[in-house]
Amino acid sequence: MFIRHNVWELGGDWADPILWYARAVAALKPKALNDRTSWRFWAGMHGYHQGLWEFHGYKASGEQLPAKTDFDRFWLQCQHGSWYFLPWHRGYLIGFEKLIRSTVKALGGPDDWTLPYWNYFKSGQNGLPRAFAARDWPDGTGNNPLFVEQRWGPDPRQPGNVFIPLEAVNLDAMTVSDFTGVASGGDPGFGGVDTGFEHSGGTHGDLEGQPHDQVHGLVGGEMMFPAASPRPLPGLMSAPQTAGLDPIFWLHHANIDRLWQAWNSNHPDPAEARWKDGPASIGQHAFVVPLPDGSPWQFTPGQMSDFANLDYTYSDFSPADALIEAVAGVTTALPGVIAMPQSKGTSRDATVEVIGASEHSLVVAGKGAEASVPLDPTMRAKVAGKLTAGPAPGAKAEKVLLNLENVRGYSDATVLQVYVQFPGKGSAPSVERQVGSIGLFGITKATEPDDGHAGNGLSYVLNITKAYSEFAGSGDADLAKIGIRLQAVAPVQQSADVRVGRISIVRQGE
Repeated sequence: MFIRHNVWELGGDWADPILWYARAVAALKPKALNDRTSWRFWAGMHGYHQGLWEFHGYKASGEQLPAKTDFDRFWLQCQHGSWYFLPWHRGYLIGFEKLIRSTVKALGGPDDWTLPYWNYFKSGQNGLPRAFAARDWPDGTGNNPLFVEQRWGPDPRQPGNVFIPLEAVNLDAMTVSDFTGVASGGDPGFGGVDTGFEHSGGTHGDLEGQPHDQVHGLVGGEMMFPAASPRPLPGLMSAPQTAGLDPIFWLHHANIDRLWQAWNSNHPDPAEARWKDGPASIGQHAFVVPLPDGSPWQFTPGQMSDFANLDYTYSDFSPADALIEAVAGVTTALPGVIAMPQSKGTSRDATVEVIGASEHSLVVAGKGAEASVPLDPTMRAKVAGKLTAGPAPGAKAEKVLLNLENVRGYSDATVLQVYVQFPGKGSAPSVERQVGSIGLFGITKATEPDDGHAGNGLSYVLNITKAYSEFAGSGDADLAKIGIRLQAVAPVQQSADVRVGRISIVRQGE
């Protein structure tokens, strides 16, 4: 059994597992783009954009792409906005780990190498691991294969200062009980909504939406290159089409994979055959990656869900320590492997009703934006009654959700902290509560009509039940309308044309 360890706890910045990883990356990067065992071929399986790859120097103009059979079979597979997000990435990681282990062994290293994970939620570990931040490494000067120039971080004033601001990420997804959620404005569930093969879905599952998307954007960041584009260009990690080119990508996804297994300790994955057998079972694209010898390995979500029969595990399944939980706003204590009530089926058939919605789209630029959402009096009364009464025996609790719908734009690195403002009644002051954050990872692809997508952008769902309940029952709150404030972690360029199509408040219940 192979054990994946925390990158910050390996015994040093250049502990053997990291040094051998760097040596393997150095060996894979020079290989031809169309070689199934090359660094760039593996990145292309996650996503590809000719303009960005050439701009960042990962593809020469006129360089041959993989043959059409290989391109169609292996490339552009990553599942986003899909209930296949977690199992596809798990198989992708397993195949990559096998390739690196094989390369390490061929270079004279150990035959039990495993991929580390980066737990940015652990105290003192939210900074980029140091081996990835230095240009030099033990084997050379100025050519560290783990260093990426296009890793600009969350602060445009300090490019290269890469860290995860803890106020912009949380582990709230770990408190969600259902894997599969509701596609029509309700909670999308821990793992995402029921889809077929989906390379760029419009609604991300709870774990994908937070912290996955935020970490991508916060690490990659963006920069302006006026001679090349009037819009900001994403760092490698900030866009799905380039993320796999960055060596830190794999450690980030190992942590997401670890969190899935931690959640699985008390919650089941979907039992439906169309999930377990994957999209190939319904006549769509099979999940497949090359093995180290170049031969194809096909896998299904059901195989990836059977963790006990996979050949690896993690050194620790604790999502975070108590300090980080408090800072990051985790709503439930998660010591060790999560102790939570067993999941009770699925919420996909829940009723979703609109309480109120904004009348106009909202432009997001600079430090952010604000909007007001009027709430329907009849629906307010209905929700208040259900929140007061509580759920019937065996029923699921009432939820109040904030929807940011049809968000479009050209700034994949943008992360927005989301606040709800409750106006005071009479002379009572208004009160504001942070209810989460959203990362626009994938927004450019979702904005441009392509590959059968209509360019409707991405939609985000945040659970605001706790904050809403607190003020709905208060005599000091006036809920005729509530305010929404979006605060950008880094300034949003006007040329990025980021806008929210509609903001709605909905109830989800029986």
